Amino acid sequence: MSLSGILRDICDLSHETEDFGTLIGRFGRRAFGALLFLFAAPNLLPLPPGSSTFLGAPLLLFAPQLALGVASPWLPAGLRAQKLDMGVLRGAFLRLIPRVERVERVSAARLTFLFGPMGDRMIGVCCTVLAFVLMLPLPLGNLLPAAAISLFALALIQRDGVFALAGYAATAVSLGVLALAAGVIHRLFILAISSL
Repeated sequence: MSLSGILRDICDLSHETEDFGTLIGRFGRRAFGALLFLFAAPNLLPLPPGSSTFLGAPLLLFAPQLALGVASPWLPAGLRAQKLDMGVLRGAFLRLIPRVERVERVSAARLTFLFGPMGDRMIGVCCTVLAFVLMLPLPLGNLLPAAAISLFALALIQRDGVFALAGYAATAVSLGVLALAAGVIHRLFILAISSL
């Protein structure tokens, strides 16, 4: 089943809560890509302040596992049993599904040499770095990292090397913007100190 199909099935569930472990199990072999997408893509939508920190924390659990070559996502027992509010998830998923469907229409398995043990680990390393950037309190600073992780997630799900290359490009831009912002903040700090 496609990712959009899985998301639609989850939205059709009538119960109000779902434990995290069961939710992950619904994604099957696509679990790593689905989890990265699940916690990165909502950052591209208008969300309350502080949401990027809340959504970025699980990325820091899953992305390093991908970087280390773990076969399937590991969760602590307490987190696996954690109940999630399906009402909130349904709202986010229903907004994301049309976009996912558009992506799936133009996506295909291609440039698959970019995947495999080394390729997947490289994606995991990039997503780990991006997850740290995502959690930084920068105005609109979560958009580029979220977009890059979402591209990598879709690349993993679809085995689409074009999306992986787009993810690497977005990672470079995101880190470039971060370096620029750090340089500006450093200059402002020096000016503030020198004016004392």
